[in-house]
Amino acid sequence: MKYLITYDNKPPRNYTALYTLLNSWSAARVAESVWLAELKGPASAVRDLVRAKLDPSDRVVVIELKTGSDWATCHALPAGNDWLKRNL
Repeated sequence: MKYLITYDNKPPRNYTALYTLLNSWSAARVAESVWLAELKGPASAVRDLVRAKLDPSDRVVVIELKTGSDWATCHALPAGNDWLKRNL
């Protein structure tokens, strides 16, 4: 399954554990706090894994993407834009 993963990391910000997790998934960053990944679901399990790397007050949103989904970007990071082209 393909997912969009986004978060609001509130101060004090520490991204090390989160970035390690996302990089282990070969996730592609499309914007500052928006990543794309192909993972086994469900979305709630992905959310829980991401949430475990953040503080309890941080926000996490995980949305399943489907092949053929309509999308558009402006100034997206190249790796994320390439991921979208290949996967949707």
